[in-house]
Formats: sequence, structure tokens, C-alpha cells
Amino acid sequence: MTEQAKVPAIRFAGFTDPWEQRKLVEVATFGGGHTPPMADPDNYEDGYVLWVTSQDVKSNYLDRTTTQITEKGAKELTLYPAGSLVMVTRSGILRHTLPVAELRKPSTVNQDIRVILPQGECCGEWLLQFFISHNKELLLEFGKTGTTVESVDFGKIKDMLLYMPSTVEQQQIGDFFAKLDSLITLHQRKYDKLVVFKKSMLEKMFPKDGEPVPEIRFAGFTDPWEQRKLGDVASSFDYGLNAAATEYDGQNKYLRITDIDDETHEFSKSDLTTPLADLAMSADYLLKESDLLFARTGASVGKTYLYRQFDGMVYFAGFLIRARIGEGADPEFAYQATLTDAYKKYVAITSQRSGQPGVNAQEYADYQLMLPSKTEQQQIGMTLRSLDDLITLHQRKLELLQNIKKSLLDKMFA
Repeated sequence: MTEQAKVPAIRFAGFTDPWEQRKLVEVATFGGGHTPPMADPDNYEDGYVLWVTSQDVKSNYLDRTTTQITEKGAKELTLYPAGSLVMVTRSGILRHTLPVAELRKPSTVNQDIRVILPQGECCGEWLLQFFISHNKELLLEFGKTGTTVESVDFGKIKDMLLYMPSTVEQQQIGDFFAKLDSLITLHQRKYDKLVVFKKSMLEKMFPKDGEPVPEIRFAGFTDPWEQRKLGDVASSFDYGLNAAATEYDGQNKYLRITDIDDETHEFSKSDLTTPLADLAMSADYLLKESDLLFARTGASVGKTYLYRQFDGMVYFAGFLIRARIGEGADPEFAYQATLTDAYKKYVAITSQRSGQPGVNAQEYADYQLMLPSKTEQQQIGMTLRSLDDLITLHQRKLELLQNIKKSLLDKMFA
């Protein structure tokens, strides 16, 4: 979009011509929509016409909507063909992204959506990827901050300049990214299914409130589970090191609440630090096998992390509490118990304070959990850990593909 950017850094073989500068209005036509009266149930009940709102544009391909309207509701709306692009131009979500998607099925839209219909020499799949590659730049240039919601100046977007290759090159680029997007979607679905499956297994492998046994058990286990306090199976509860973080020294890692990944509960090593303290005098804060950490205050209260030897030399920070799980319990089982709805409910109730939420060491020690024999604990812990490892594997594959796409978008668009 600058004068010097007339060709991308990476091109398919055989294409050498410079990209030409065009106005969007020269290669597309435009449309919009509105909301049929909500008071009239005939506009919505048993509707089957797809009707796109801002909440529907969460991915770059749209084949379903949260609300469908009737033929009566759609009577005064335009039914846009598959292949049209929809752009959210007025919404509370515009502060961070400019949502754009391609319609997979004919659809109508509401007043927060503008429709872009590529014409003639403009390939819709290429134009979609153009908007994705320039998303932040376009939002910065055309975005407007309102008193209640953000919006974009679509009138100016229609007149914006963009560099375009030949239609044949557009098609190659569009097809390439469409295949890459399909691969990303495949891994996203696998990841989502595994996350749902793990949640279901947690519900079924731990007893429900008032029940002595879970819904699913491994063969050979029949004894009822016993209710115990977490403090009964932990040898100690300790607060972390009150020290600032400094540049990572290559060996001694510092674990703070923000270093525990919200989804995987693993130690995120993207921004490693070392505690600014006399480490020779800080051995008590060095984590060992069977150490289970709890976040004790703030929005992350209740978040947990189980130390693993491959994380190396790790010191834990002051807003964390360490429970050292004793011989009578399996640390992995105890950790998995903190991912259940029963634990989350306990934290939600216990953490209520006049200021920010918090749970102290004694309150964590008082948490009541159901315990089977240690052998059964180990089987449950090992099974759920294997599932976590599989989820993490798919998450990393997904992140890798997303990073590859981001890099290629930067290099394949002028």
C-alpha cells in the first residue's frame, strides 16, 4: 500500500510482472443489510435464511449463523451469493481486529455488516487473504472510536488503494491459502474435540457431589472413594519467593502466575526470567517433583501448575502457594482434581473478598477432595496426563501452522 511495495517478497514460479495499483471500488461492488423487526415473531420463528451479525464473523469462512430468519424477515433484505466477503464495520469487537469472512452459503446480513462482492478480474479468495494480511493496518487507518461501539469508515475503505497481481496469480495465491486454512481448521477441530473429550472425562472419572464413586472406573477397582482434605495429603503449604524478576541467566527460572499458561497450565517459557535474589539462600523456593502450585490472588486465583522435572531449575514467586504432595497421594491425580468443576466451584466461593479475590494456604489445605486407592489414583492421573499431552501436541501443531500462515501472508502480499 506504499509506493515502493509493488511486488511481494515471495511469488509462485513464472510470475514476474509488477502488481498494479487499483481502487477497491474498481474491482468490487458493495452491499449491506438491516435487522427485521424483533417484535414480529414471523420474522424469526422456524426461519432458515442465513442472517449474518457481527457475532457470527469469528473465523474467515462462514457457513452458518447464530440466527436464521424467515422468508418474510428476509423479504426486504438482499440475499448475497456464496463467495461474497462480509466485513464487520460497527461492533464492540473492532478494537483489536477487523473481522472479515467469505460466505460459504447465500446469506443476508444486518446493519453492522458490509458486503464486498468481487467482480471481474478480482478473485474473492485472494481479496479475503489481502484483508487478513493487512488487518491491523486497515483497522488503524480506517477505524473510528465511538462512545459505545467502534466502527470503521467503510466509505473510505471502498476508495482505498491496493496492489493486485494478474487474475491467474490471484487464483494461485487464493487457492494456496484456502488449502492452508483447511489444514488449520482440521487441526483446530481435532484440538477442540480433544478439549471437550478431556472435560467429559474429568466429569466422569471423578465422583459427582454426594457420590462415593465416579461414573467411569478402570476394571478391578470397586472400593468407594474417601473424602479427605488436601492438607491431609500434602506435607506442607508454602508461600513463594518475594523477589523481582531479572534477565534470565540461562539456568535458574522464575515462575510467576503469568508464566502459567491459562489453557494448558504448563510453564510457558516464552519470556523466561530469573529471580533477583541470593539463590544460595533461596533453596526452599526451588521446586521438586510432587510440588503442586496454586495462584493465591487476583483474576487467576485457583490456577494450578504441577512441577515437572523437564522444566529444570524453577523457583516459584510470591503470589503462588506450593503444596508438596506426600506419599499417600499421587501428585498427578491431585493436579487433575484441581481441573474439575467441584474445585472451580470451591475457589469461586472461597475467593470472595471485599477487594480482589484470593485464597490463602489454609483455605487450599481445607479443600475437600475425593480419593480412591493410590493405585487407582495413579491410573487416573496417567490417563488424563496422556490426554493432556495429546491436546498440547495438537495445540502446538495448530500454533505452528498459524505462525506459518502469518509469515507467508507477510511475504506473499505487496
